[in-house]
Order: sequence, then C-alpha cells, then structure tokens
Amino acid sequence: MTGVEGMGTGDLLGTARGILAAGPICDHCLGRAFARLGHGLSNAQRGRALRVATVMLGGDVPRESGRCWICDELFDRVETWAQRALRAVEGIEFDSYLFGVRLPVRVRQMERFFDERFPTGQAEPLKHAFNRETGKVFERLAGHGTVDLTHPHLKFLLDIEAGTVDCHVLSLFVYGRYRKLVRGIPQTRWPCGRCGGRGCAACGFTGKQYPESVEELIAAPFLPAAGSAQAHLHGAGREDIDARMLGPGRPFVLEVEAPRIRRLNLQELGAAVNAGAAGKVEVDGLRFVPRETVAWIKEARGEKAYRARVAFEAEVAPSDLSEALAGLVGPIAQRTPVRVSHRRADLVRERRLLEAHGASLGPCEARLELRGEGGLYIKELISGDGGRTRPSLAERLGVGCRVLELDVVDVRLPESDA
Repeated sequence: MTGVEGMGTGDLLGTARGILAAGPICDHCLGRAFARLGHGLSNAQRGRALRVATVMLGGDVPRESGRCWICDELFDRVETWAQRALRAVEGIEFDSYLFGVRLPVRVRQMERFFDERFPTGQAEPLKHAFNRETGKVFERLAGHGTVDLTHPHLKFLLDIEAGTVDCHVLSLFVYGRYRKLVRGIPQTRWPCGRCGGRGCAACGFTGKQYPESVEELIAAPFLPAAGSAQAHLHGAGREDIDARMLGPGRPFVLEVEAPRIRRLNLQELGAAVNAGAAGKVEVDGLRFVPRETVAWIKEARGEKAYRARVAFEAEVAPSDLSEALAGLVGPIAQRTPVRVSHRRADLVRERRLLEAHGASLGPCEARLELRGEGGLYIKELISGDGGRTRPSLAERLGVGCRVLELDVVDVRLPESDA
C-alpha cells in the first residue's frame, strides 16, 4: 500500500477489516493507523468512523470486546494522567507545556508488530497520539496553557510502567547589562580553592573564595521573587576580579532555575538589585529573552574598550609612549597567559588591537585608552607575559610595564543586544 493517495475505498476498508479481525482494538489505535485520513478528525473519531463503515459497506463489525491488544487501553487513562500532571505543578505559573511518555516494553513491542503487519504508510506513533491527547485534557483541566514544542515552561515525562510523573520546570532567562563599580568582586560564584566549595575553616565554611559575586548580587532579589533556589549569570565575557566594569555595562543573561513564578516585574527587580548592591553593582535594560540568547551572549565576538593605569620600570618619554602605542595597533599573537593557563587550553590566539592612546601621568606612569577585539588579554598586551604576547607595550618600549588599575569601559557586541 502507498498511503492515502494510492489507497482506494475497498483497500481502505479491507485493511480496516483486517485490523479489526486481528483482535480487540480501541478506536484510538484503529484511527492511528490512518492518521492522515479525514482532516480535522481525532484518531478516536477516525477509528469509530472506520468501524461503522465496515458494517455499512462490508458486513458485521468484528468483535470489539476485550482490552486493546496494542495499547492495553492506555487512552482510557488519559484523564487520570492529566490530573496527576496538574497536581505535580500545583502553585507553579506556566503558559506552555510539552508531554513525553515512556511506554511499557510490551506496548512498544505490540506497536512494532502492528506496524509490520499492517503497513498503511499513514500511522501516527502511539507516543505522539498519547502525548497530544493528554496535553489536551491537561490544558482543559488547567484552564490555560498551550503546547510548545521548542520552549515550553513545563516538560512532563509520564512513565506508564513505573506509574510516575516527572516534571521539569524550564529556566527563566532575563537579559540586561551590569556595571561593576568596585574592584575585588568576581563575576560568578568562586568556589573555595581549598575545599572545592564544600566548606572549610579557610573559607569560613561558606564554600566560597570570595564572599560575594556579581552573579549573587544580581540574583539576590530574583530568587525569592521567582520562588527559585538557584540562578546562573552568563556574561558576554568577564572582567578580572580586580577590574571594574563601567560605561554602559556588560551584557548578561540571568538564568533563573525552576521558577515557580514567571510573571516578574523586572523594573521593580532591577531597582531592588541596585538598592541591595548599592555602590557595588548596577543593572539596567532588563527584559525576558529566549534560551538561545545565552549562546549568543557567549559566542558573540565584539569589541571592548579599556582604561588602564600603567607603571614603567624606567622613565618613558611621552613621544616614545605615543610611538609604541601606534606600533601596537594591529594583530596581536597571544599564547594563553600564565595566570589562566591552569584552567584554559594552552593555545596561541590572534586578536587585533584596534585603537591605542596614552597620556603620561609622570615619568614612570601613564593612563592608556585601548580598544580591541573580544578575547584580547589587556594585562598581557601591556606586560608581554614573559614573551607569550607579541608584540606588547613592554617589548615596544624596551621597558618593563605592569597594570596598576584596569577598567572595562565599553562592550560592543556585533548585533543589537539580544
């Protein structure tokens, strides 16, 4: 058989009669065998119509008593499973959902046998049909919500054999920009180096190397507001702990795990962040975004601008500084810096320094304004990192250089934010 297009009425009814004669079968499973026939009908309606048509055009209806030999009357329990799913998410806000099902081994075997014996070319998998019917009842019982195949707020897994309902509440994603106004705060929670985050005397049994982070300061008002236990900050790069993040701020996405409340007032939460982290961290431009924004934030290679106060090991004339900075603009080859080599692959990366300007603050000190591609290590661009970065300011000047203070003053991504 070639499906609906190549199946005449006689072939259709003959196949339906053969299916009915094979043993007790529910209307759902009978209709599933011809899922592409009868637009707008449910499988149950389709199956009932075929059952009646065999009487009208082909004689008596084959026996209907007994449990469906394919699904074991699974579709009779749709309402029960939908009710259990609704109880599992009591008190959780959602607008969308998606059901999945783990069928018993016997049912999977019977479905495979059925498909091989009656290859109509139009059958809908039992999983798909059951998930759809359960979702329809769930939506009716809940009084709201719609199925979403890509970004559902709730993902259910119904294990028929084990009799369990598992629900995964998908994360909530909030985009914004943050400014870090002080030095000495890491971007994300930093586990204690001695205990690995378990808690010890060295970290005061907090499990943290530093008492607070940008991530924790931003997440603080979000967690109780969303009824969540954990949140993660995904930044468009990161500044060093001893660097500030100024200007318009760094783009980030805050991922709030398993929120019980999704309808958050972001304006109020932004104000709460700024009040709670007063003088340390500020946020603005908060808005809800899809999960894909996290990948965009992490993968986008934009441009970053820096302001650095630099010390020289010997006196440097302003003219020599200007000449050295002009010679730095262009490609920079950087081997993974020594200070991060323990946690990053030892590679040589090429980035470009796009602009470089400086002003002397004294014979052995200067303030620099630099702009370069994302991923350019500024401290090493200045110091040379023992020859691992070339060219460097130290190499151009022939004088040892080190950064005293570093600020990130702008982060520009290649596309409009989020």
